[in-house]
Amino acid sequence: MNRLTEFDITELEDPGFSRAVIDWQKQHGRHALPWQNTRDAYRIWLSEIMLQQTQVTAVLGYYARFLERFPTVVALAEAPLEDVMAHWSGLGYYTRARNLHACAKRVVEQYGGSFPSDPALLAELPGIGRSTAAAISAFSSGTRAAILDGNVKRVFARVFGVDQYPGIKPVEDALWRRAEALLPARGEGIEAYTQGLMDLGATLCTRGKPDCARCPLQPRCVAYATNRTGELPVPKPKKATPEKRALMLAVIDGGQVLLQQRPESGIWGGLLSLPEFDGHVGLDEAEDADVSVLAGAAGEFGTVAEVEPLLPLTHGFTHYKLHIQPYRIALERRAGTPAGHTWWNLADIDAAPLPAPVKKLLGQLGQPTLFG
Repeated sequence: MNRLTEFDITELEDPGFSRAVIDWQKQHGRHALPWQNTRDAYRIWLSEIMLQQTQVTAVLGYYARFLERFPTVVALAEAPLEDVMAHWSGLGYYTRARNLHACAKRVVEQYGGSFPSDPALLAELPGIGRSTAAAISAFSSGTRAAILDGNVKRVFARVFGVDQYPGIKPVEDALWRRAEALLPARGEGIEAYTQGLMDLGATLCTRGKPDCARCPLQPRCVAYATNRTGELPVPKPKKATPEKRALMLAVIDGGQVLLQQRPESGIWGGLLSLPEFDGHVGLDEAEDADVSVLAGAAGEFGTVAEVEPLLPLTHGFTHYKLHIQPYRIALERRAGTPAGHTWWNLADIDAAPLPAPVKKLLGQLGQPTLFG
């Protein structure tokens, strides 16, 4: 068993660790991100949720547009969920957006529009876990609380030579004990320390090519000393990625496309999407598409004039890969609007709350060879 799980917490304390991180962050860390240099818990919370499993460069534009539309937690709480989803469209992991809206409502209803400073109370809100709660509280209130996101786990795994997958419960529990023990003393810069751990993982101790020469923790790093930076952290045991297929119907009429409301739960929950012929079907169960069958299925939307395949695309979810085969179905006459569906102007499709791959494939409808 890795010795990490055997340590008493007092044996894990190391004031030099936090000092090295704080000194490095003040001189070399990131200081100009739009959610920094503020105690506004709303802005800090929004950035922390957006940055979950998403790179800073991808978040910047969304963050600015989101704040422009929802400048306060009250404005977010009062907005329709559809509006929130539309402004999140393309950022992925859409459960975050639904939790964001639910969390805003709770903060307004339960705390009068002010986020609590206690990490334990923050962690009870929708979409906020233990590490995110600690980060929000540290940056907004200076609370001495430990974080342990993916970047920090990677830093700890390398520095302390953790030779087990960090996602295993006993190992993760041990890493939390380590994180708590390494916190700087009160009044010694919890904000710089917290930001420093994030910055180290994001800019130096990266997954692929860690920049050990510039790392302030290099002198104490087990992975560096043993030439195992490429091996640690131990990766999650691989499982075969299931593959599925979906036939999507881009039903068009008079410059509009028919969109269907997705269920609140599940893939792309709460977003609009294209109607699907048979859902997400395993490739081993999928049958070849028959144009006449597709035309018949689209008959509920109106009189079909033409069926034409569009370019396929593949989209990866966390738990399976989806192969999408879209079809353009032009109507000669519209039959009406089925329940749960809406007609949307193609010229305004960028404003629709659509999953990124669906928005991408709908772009094909603007090509002269496919849509005149």
